[in-house]
Amino acid sequence: MRGYIKKRYVNSWTIVLSLGRDPGTGKKRQQWISVKGTKKDAERHLAELLHQLDTGGYVQPGKQSLAQYLEQWLKDYAETNTAPRTYERYCELVRLHMIPALGAIPLTSLQPHHIQAYYGRALKSGRRDGKGGLSAQTVHHIHRILFSALRYATKHNIVGRNVAEAVDPPHPKFREMTTADSDGVNRLLGAVKDTCYYPVFFTAVYTGLRRSELLALRWQNVDLDMATLSVTDTIHHMKDGSMIIRQPKSRYSRRNIALPPALAIMLREHKAKQAELKRELGLELKDSDLVFSYPDGRVIRPDTVTRAFKHYAELVGLPTGRFHDLRHTHASLLLKQGVHPKIVSERLGHSGVAITMDTYSHVLPGLQEEAARRFGEVLQQAKVQTEIEQIVERRLAKD
Repeated sequence: MRGYIKKRYVNSWTIVLSLGRDPGTGKKRQQWISVKGTKKDAERHLAELLHQLDTGGYVQPGKQSLAQYLEQWLKDYAETNTAPRTYERYCELVRLHMIPALGAIPLTSLQPHHIQAYYGRALKSGRRDGKGGLSAQTVHHIHRILFSALRYATKHNIVGRNVAEAVDPPHPKFREMTTADSDGVNRLLGAVKDTCYYPVFFTAVYTGLRRSELLALRWQNVDLDMATLSVTDTIHHMKDGSMIIRQPKSRYSRRNIALPPALAIMLREHKAKQAELKRELGLELKDSDLVFSYPDGRVIRPDTVTRAFKHYAELVGLPTGRFHDLRHTHASLLLKQGVHPKIVSERLGHSGVAITMDTYSHVLPGLQEEAARRFGEVLQQAKVQTEIEQIVERRLAKD
């Protein structure tokens, strides 16, 4: 008998599941599972368990708590499969929010209603300082982490299913993308022309590189003769003050980018000035040196660049104060000039053109109108050409 039901008391049943014999001792193994509800509920649950046994999806309930599992997942998976700043954020959300709220629940006993109820509480009163709830964006991020952790548990047969799949997380508010036009870009570059930030802002606008990619760029990755650069590293500023340089997580982020002539000229001048400053300090410019750094070679902190950008953006009246919006500006200007989205996607390091199209959909309406106009012109020209040919043919026939 692979499994049967025993009545405990009113609306309470025990499923006794046979798990075969212990390979070490030869003794029979059984799992006792309590079920509340009617006998039909217990029979339905027994059928589900037998199906899991047949398909290899059954996981024997254990005593490991969700807190213990999440800590193990952070160590075994997240630390080696995410970027340093991402891992740091995962640890923060797991340890400050998820574990205090759900950590005591046994991993195999976690149910969708536990998670759904927590999301509701988090939105109302989830802040640790007691001043209200977490944002929908933060709760959605928590859901993504929990979903990923439980998917890993399912893959390794630690749990039978990913219960987070049955949960509806809150949808974060859409954040309107802000970009600068060509006049705004020129005002910005004019304002920083005589500062140390000019080469950084100029390169960001002309390449669409991420801040972490810009500040990790080395001269050995810049070919001024061929006017190209290679993205091979990113830099991460950790909360403890340390700086970590490592390869990008995605293979699509490791890419070659063609440089516009103006950028190639600017970088050549910047390199000459950097070499001169180093000579004054008794140093020599090496290929392994960072393109953007302090004269003594020290790394420029990402937050320093962001603060400087915000200051100058406000000074010249740009509609944005986020350094990352220079990347959006680069992409938007290219698309408006008719550059194929596939090329834009490759320059940005997106994993596919669909991401580019979704991200910059605000640019597409104007592009579609232009495409419709050109399509109409092509057909109209063909129609006129056909009419001319018909007139010529008729005249030749009369002659």
